[in-house]
Amino acid sequence: MLPVLIFPQFDPVMVHVGPLVIRWYAMAYITALLVGWRLVRHLVRLAPRAATDVQVDDFLTWATLGVVLGGRLGYILFYQPAVYLAHPLAALQVWHGGMSFHGGALGVIVALALFTWRNGLSFLGFSDRVTVVVPMGLGLGRIANFINGELWGRPAPASLPWAMVFPQAGPEPRHPSELYEALLEGLVLFSVMWIVARRPAIRERPGFLAGLFLFGYAVARSICECFREPDAFIGFLPFGTTMGQILCIPMAIAGAGLMAQAMMRPARPVLMPALPADSP
Repeated sequence: MLPVLIFPQFDPVMVHVGPLVIRWYAMAYITALLVGWRLVRHLVRLAPRAATDVQVDDFLTWATLGVVLGGRLGYILFYQPAVYLAHPLAALQVWHGGMSFHGGALGVIVALALFTWRNGLSFLGFSDRVTVVVPMGLGLGRIANFINGELWGRPAPASLPWAMVFPQAGPEPRHPSELYEALLEGLVLFSVMWIVARRPAIRERPGFLAGLFLFGYAVARSICECFREPDAFIGFLPFGTTMGQILCIPMAIAGAGLMAQAMMRPARPVLMPALPADSP
């Protein structure tokens, strides 16, 4: 039998200089937003063009607010509403953790709706380009979860070569479910989104890529939830489901609906090649 791996005690703080503290989790968000911003700049230039470079630059602030505010409010409402109702000021203590992807997704959807309305852009067309890069942020976030030694997996057989003991979770070996999620929700989903987004016939059908992301994430997250330990304050729900899987049901339905509608509508023809960038 192979020896069980012991979780390496990573320092959750990446940089600590005087009063300045930058944690790995914060760096994952920062990196995802900055790299995603550059990739979206490239994607919107592809025909049919969805926005200008300057508009993508402006949306970076909207996306940041949508992720942070939506992620925090989603965690409060979906996971621990009673706790924060009793202690409302605790909602401001983001340094203690507590972010929800589903809440962050809703926050970004609201930001997309307001931004595209204000700038006269196609909501679905612009959303298609933005959602392509979201899995990259998800993957980085899950790696940060692993570094922090949080959101560990369910008990695993000791014979599993990569079974790992998380000291804070007890002595039994567990699945490193954070890495499973980084792989499926991050690398695999991003690769699929990027490959499909390169096809002009798909870009001509607004809403398909956004629907593919919603459906793909719901499937990937639901699979990973089978290996992830449920939150202790929620536990398992009826039929052995988890809160993460329940929240993925409306995402999967919405994603399938968007893809179906996109395929049923007439394609938007490409009348001209992609325009050159309008800023350096």
